Amino acid sequence: MTTAVRAFPLEWPAGFPRWKGGRSAGAFRTDFDTALRNVRKSLDLFAKDSAKKVDDPVLSSNVDFNPLTSGSNKKPDDPGVAVWFSWDGLQVCIPVDRYSTPAANLQAIHLIIEARRTELRHGTLALVRATFTGFQALPAPQGKHWRDILGLAKVPSVNVGRATIENAYRERARERHPDAGGSTEAMAELNAARDAALREVGA
Repeated sequence: MTTAVRAFPLEWPAGFPRWKGGRSAGAFRTDFDTALRNVRKSLDLFAKDSAKKVDDPVLSSNVDFNPLTSGSNKKPDDPGVAVWFSWDGLQVCIPVDRYSTPAANLQAIHLIIEARRTELRHGTLALVRATFTGFQALPAPQGKHWRDILGLAKVPSVNVGRATIENAYRERARERHPDAGGSTEAMAELNAARDAALREVGA
């Protein structure tokens, strides 16, 4: 089961480096809504082809889907997207940010899933599972406990529940988010710390 993955803002998986070169527009002739439909269809067909359910799919990005929010748009400064889901006992994340628009990155994810369907047709389920193992979301970086990252090191365990963790997460996200002068790496560390905290306290 996918653990506490947020659709907005972008939740990039720990351990996956961001694209370092200049982003290109890509050769895709599709808009965001079409690319989203393509990903949904690919996931449905992949589940059917593999005879294994795809559970808890989440599209995480900096695209604000709420048209009532001021500044809502589908062309954020950080165009990265990440599709998270559970399949055959694995928590999988396919993150792409090499293109300059969320639509192009999302279409790339569609093609990555289609490649897994090709592996199923010409290979075996074990081959696809081995491939998806490389897409597994990684745990929080070693050496830093989630309490330290969230600033809860001195809070008694009995007082640490979901609300405390979420409040600490929001406070630090205001500083770590790229839009606030932070970085994607700092946010990835914070996201992983929150997930580890929620798992540990059973929230």
